[in-house]
Amino acid sequence: MNQSEKRILLLAALLLAMLVSGCGPKPVKTQTQTPPPQPKPVTANLSASPTSIQRGQSSTLTWSTENADNVTLQGAKVDASGSQSVSPTRSTDYHLIATGPGGTQDATARVTVAEQTTTTTTTTTQTDEEIFNASVQDIYFDYDRADLRPDAQQSLARAAQVISQHSNWRVRIEGNCDERGSTEYNLSLGEERASAARQALSQGGVGGDRLQSISFGKEKPVCTESTEDCWQKNRHDHFVLLK
Repeated sequence: MNQSEKRILLLAALLLAMLVSGCGPKPVKTQTQTPPPQPKPVTANLSASPTSIQRGQSSTLTWSTENADNVTLQGAKVDASGSQSVSPTRSTDYHLIATGPGGTQDATARVTVAEQTTTTTTTTTQTDEEIFNASVQDIYFDYDRADLRPDAQQSLARAAQVISQHSNWRVRIEGNCDERGSTEYNLSLGEERASAARQALSQGGVGGDRLQSISFGKEKPVCTESTEDCWQKNRHDHFVLLK
């Protein structure tokens, strides 16, 4: 075989190879797959109104969720949104749990139960002596006089009312004078002053058997200065509750 024939044969072989490769199967293209959409996140909200109550009162729990397919309140299944009245006997935290494809969320609301304050009213009972001292006041006289002044008459009228309301009371009326004059004269004047008060109390409804009178004259002064103000204080009837 000459050189020319070899070239022809080689070209024919190359052409055949090209034809064979061009008719072969075409490569398969790989398709890109779109990932599935991400689930929406779960949300949960819970509130209480009012947040503080007295024991025995009620509070309303209100809740809402999104993207949840299972919702529980204090472990019990509830709707995705709603409200519920509660009456706890002590402060309580309420828990809401919402679960869905997008995860789990929880919310908390606290209801505070205030302790009821017991107000204790203490009644102080006055003794007879305290009532007597507050109601039966000393009365005063003008100089060298034993007749009752208007203020003394009013004071004795009030005293008679209180004494009449306490049937177990017995009262001593003590007549007193200032330092001027003799001992004998002031003893007599003091007796007249005590008798005037005793008569007024009797007229006000106090039985005479519950009253005593005595004169101390000028022997029991409450003030020892020689002034008109001091003398006025000594010209008085003093009342004592007898036990």
